[in-house]
Amino acid sequence: MESGNLKQWDRIIIGIDPGTNLMGYGILGIKGKTPSMIALGVIRLNKFDSHYLRLHRIFERVQSLVEQYLPDEMAIEAPFFGKNVQSMLKLGRAQGVAIAAALSRDVPITEYEPRKIKMAITGNGGASKEQIREMLRRILNIPAESLDIELDATDALGAALCHFYESSRPAKVSGPSSWKEFIARNPGRVR
Repeated sequence: MESGNLKQWDRIIIGIDPGTNLMGYGILGIKGKTPSMIALGVIRLNKFDSHYLRLHRIFERVQSLVEQYLPDEMAIEAPFFGKNVQSMLKLGRAQGVAIAAALSRDVPITEYEPRKIKMAITGNGGASKEQIREMLRRILNIPAESLDIELDATDALGAALCHFYESSRPAKVSGPSSWKEFIARNPGRVR
């Protein structure tokens, strides 16, 4: 996509699903209150033998995506807690490098737990990756053939859409929790 076409969007959100073999990304454009998919894909990392070379590639590609799509914000999936400490450590490093790449270009980051993303997209915190892909297809009116890609990519797009939903909610007004508190806050208004 050419940079000139990016001006049509009020806001652009990049979503990242961190991984050390495949890292998914999804770019969401917002016009008014309507989200649309701009792009999605995966960064293939399994061709690199060294974990450090994989981290370097993540940094380069995320920076490149930020420069190409000029996102206003990044939503990234938080690592889940598993039993394999080494896998968790590697995944956390991959997430940290992706965050550092975005921050190096002054892109604000918001992190979401996998269950929160699943809940935002499907209404079910235990939804499968296939269910997320199908709901994204329906919500964003994406042709099925456009989503014939690894599920890491649609997970990343789900993170971006979750962030759109979360950041578009009106702020809660902090009112009194009882009449007693209302009277205490407004002594001149109540007799």
